[in-house]
Amino acid sequence: MRGLWAGLHNHAIVIAGLIAYGLIAPLSAQPFPSRPITLVVPFAAGGPTDTLARILSERIAAELHTSIVVENIAGASGSIAGARVARATPDGTTITIGHWGTHVLNGAIFKLPYDVIADFEPVATIAMGTQLIVGRKTLEANTLKEMIAWLKANPGKVTAGTAGAGTGAHVAGVFFKERTGTDFQFVPYRGAGPAMIDLVAGQIDIMFDQASNSLPHYKNGAIKAFAVTSPTRLASAPDIPTVDEAGLPGLYISYWHGIWAPKNTPKEIVTKLNAAIVTVLADPTVKQRFGELGQEIPPPDQQTPAALGAFQKAETEKWWPIVKAADIKAE
Repeated sequence: MRGLWAGLHNHAIVIAGLIAYGLIAPLSAQPFPSRPITLVVPFAAGGPTDTLARILSERIAAELHTSIVVENIAGASGSIAGARVARATPDGTTITIGHWGTHVLNGAIFKLPYDVIADFEPVATIAMGTQLIVGRKTLEANTLKEMIAWLKANPGKVTAGTAGAGTGAHVAGVFFKERTGTDFQFVPYRGAGPAMIDLVAGQIDIMFDQASNSLPHYKNGAIKAFAVTSPTRLASAPDIPTVDEAGLPGLYISYWHGIWAPKNTPKEIVTKLNAAIVTVLADPTVKQRFGELGQEIPPPDQQTPAALGAFQKAETEKWWPIVKAADIKAE
C-alpha cells in the first residue's frame, strides 16, 4: 500500500511540473471564452461609439460562441470606463471600445489613474472616421463661411455641445476657435448622444461631432452640416463639402476606433479576439452599416494588434504636444 501511495505521489509531482511549465493545462482550465464577455462602452447609450459597439457585439459573440454584454460607463470623457477596464482581470472577459479621445487625448488632458498605452493590450483597429461641423436646423448660416461670420457677429453667445470636457469634440472646437478667431461657449454632456438630442431640439447651436453620430440626423433633415474634417468627402454623404472646399483648409481630424483588453491579457486570447473581430469586419452588412455612419473599415493589415498599438503611439506623439500647447484641460 505504501508503494502505491508513493507512486501516486510521484505521479502528482510530475503532473504539477508539467502544468507549471505549461506543457499541459490544469483540469479546471477551459478554452477561451468560457464565460460571457463584457464590452465596456465609455459613453452613454445612443452615442456613436455605443452604436458601433452594438453593431459588432452580436456578430463577435456568434464568432466566439458566447454572449457579449454591452456595458455603458459614461463620465469624465471616458476615463471612468478606462479605469474600470485597466484594473479588470486580464482574462479576455472584459474588453473596451475606445477612440482618439479616450486612448490618446485623455492622457494629455486628465490626471488618470492608468496609462492610456501601457495599461492596455491593443486588440484591433475597427474603424476610421471623421468629424462633421454641424448646427441646429434653424441656424441662420447655410455654409461654413456664413457660420464663421455669424459666430464673429455673436461672440460668446453661441453654444457648442460636447461629449464632455476634454473630449474630441471639445478639442476640435478649441482648434476651430483658434483657426477662425471666433468665441463660443462649450456645453459638456455625458456623451455625444445626449448632446445631439439637444442640438436637434435647438437647445444648443453647433457641434463638432463624429460623423457616425451626426449623419443620420443630417440625412433626416434635423440638423445642418457645414463641412467634414477630412481631405475627401464622405461616400455616404457626398454633398457635404470638406473643410478645404468650405474655406478652412487643413483642419483634419480622424476619429478612429479600436478595441483594447487589460494589460497582460494572454497573447492567445488577444489573437482569438482579433480573429473574430477581423472576420466580422469583413462582413458586407457590417461594412454597409459602418459606411452609413461615415466610418471606413481599415484594410486587414491595419486591423492587427500591432498596427493598433503603433498607430495609437503615433497619434499620441502627434496630439499630446498640440493639446498641451493649447492648454486644453478638463473643466
